[in-house]
Amino acid sequence: MEQIFTTAALTSIVTLTLLEIVLGVDNIIFVSIISSKLPKGEQKKARRIGLIMAMIIRIALLFVLGWILSLEKDLFNLQDIGIPFNIGFSGKDLILLGGGLFLLYKSTSEIHHKLEGQEENVSGKKTASKLSRAIFDISLINIVFSIDSIITAIGMTSNIYVMAVSIVLSTIAMLLFAGTVGGFVEKHPTVKMLALAFLVMIGTLLVAEAFKVHVPKGYIYFSMAFSFFVEVLNIRMRKKATKPVELHKDIK
Repeated sequence: MEQIFTTAALTSIVTLTLLEIVLGVDNIIFVSIISSKLPKGEQKKARRIGLIMAMIIRIALLFVLGWILSLEKDLFNLQDIGIPFNIGFSGKDLILLGGGLFLLYKSTSEIHHKLEGQEENVSGKKTASKLSRAIFDISLINIVFSIDSIITAIGMTSNIYVMAVSIVLSTIAMLLFAGTVGGFVEKHPTVKMLALAFLVMIGTLLVAEAFKVHVPKGYIYFSMAFSFFVEVLNIRMRKKATKPVELHKDIK
């Protein structure tokens, strides 16, 4: 336990916490979009429960590191089932494949609802079931994100306490910013569509990873940051374009 307070350990905590926050961006986006389908009073509750559950899942996985590392061993090869491709699938690959397909399904379904204008009206009787479904969806995708996050953490440090502290700190940071991110995404429909496109891209990336096609995540995060920057410029331009109209109305 004393090792946590060494300079090297503190440096690892800071570095890993920042990395966990960056890796948690896609998680925040997913949580924000899923919770936005709930009534206003339930959205904050869903975000809190979702992110706290993510923290609990990740800390719990730290205590089964041996099992997580075993997930990287191939369970079968496509050639074993008569498919002429020399691609092996491990437990991690199957989790990534399932998570990627789930993310693709949820994202494309949400895009379809937005484009077709099929917004769901949540009645009082259905609020509890909607909240339960949102928490279930958030928990399911958190398992996928958590496995990937823990394996990344294992690659950076072998100190379980450092990993646990980093996960707690990154979760606190995400809890503080999740409401702001969710509000911003909900306020600007074009940003929400962009966020859904990000989730489609991340889902595709997870499926590709399952088939041993590695895409450096730096490229993904750079494209996300660049697209978001362009969208922020568009929002500013739209605000400037509407100002003269508003002033004209006030004069009348």
